[in-house]
Amino acid sequence: MRTLDYLEFEDRLRGGIVTATRQQRKALRRQGVDVAESPWRAGDPVRSLGTAFAGLGYFDDYDVAHCNTIGPGSLAVARHAKREDVPLVLHAHTTGEDFAGSFRYSERAVPALKAYLKRFYAQADVVLCPSDYTRSVLESYPVDAPIRTVSNGVDVESLEGYESFREETRERFDLEGMVVFSVGEVFERKGLSTFCRLAERTDYDFAWFGHYETGAAASAEVTKWTQNPPENVTFTGFVEDKRMAFGAGDVYCFPTKNENQGIAVLEAMATGKPVVLRDIPVFEEFFEDGHDCLKCETEAEFRDALERLAAEPELRERLGANARETANEHSLARVGERLTDVYRALLNGEVPPESTEPMDG
Repeated sequence: MRTLDYLEFEDRLRGGIVTATRQQRKALRRQGVDVAESPWRAGDPVRSLGTAFAGLGYFDDYDVAHCNTIGPGSLAVARHAKREDVPLVLHAHTTGEDFAGSFRYSERAVPALKAYLKRFYAQADVVLCPSDYTRSVLESYPVDAPIRTVSNGVDVESLEGYESFREETRERFDLEGMVVFSVGEVFERKGLSTFCRLAERTDYDFAWFGHYETGAAASAEVTKWTQNPPENVTFTGFVEDKRMAFGAGDVYCFPTKNENQGIAVLEAMATGKPVVLRDIPVFEEFFEDGHDCLKCETEAEFRDALERLAAEPELRERLGANARETANEHSLARVGERLTDVYRALLNGEVPPESTEPMDG
């Protein structure tokens, strides 16, 4: 079986969608699947015009088309797949709900984006999404296609050796004591204002490891907090190795307002870090308050959670140990098994069954 696993604009994108796609590819290859990363015969759409004129075709050959973004290249792949009767999988990493609060004026674009997503995802033979929460969002649009849930998973191997980055990273960014940290793109949707206001009300060092916009695309909140942060908050910008964050940080704090799953949460759990999360619906599926994380609704609850973790080393240890077990439930082996079974069902002319567990056979 040869499948296309396509991430349009891969060289320009950052964040969870890139991580999720690369984890898919790694998981699939471990299952023995031949994975093509580009749909174009000559590797890109411009050079492939030459192969098309030469009669060799514009698109490459693959048995299943799997697209992870929603841009014009993915739309072209979808239309080609429908013309050629190639099973089409569209992965819903993007919803209107998780786009809001990402960039300046992003909320204004949400109605138009939802209308587009409704049409775009409806082309699929199956839409995959990382959580039942995301599935419920798509069903509310509604999206007229079968929708199935597959965890994004976590690549534990990619985090190996994170401990060795601790001292160097803490020294580089002048971090001391119990460091409260977050990882990923700096967006207001991800709880930026809560993160910073929480820092103002505590004495811990806070660090957010990840790129942030500085130009016209930056929201007012991102500009406000990154240009004039509280004294105990460090915005590192892009770091060359994510293990720096998980090595330097002690408590992963993620007051996000909306997520489709949260790969960085799973990564923090895989490194045994105690995790403090906003109590939002998507996290109800995966994480249990008091077992593998602490969930909070108000800034006062977040502050109390941090104070408990600072005062109770045994709580940090217990939450971290349970978190590792939770992360193991999202292994790439499970992701690969689930994806290959979805592909096989489609190639057999079947709709993949309703299950988040690997299918028999």
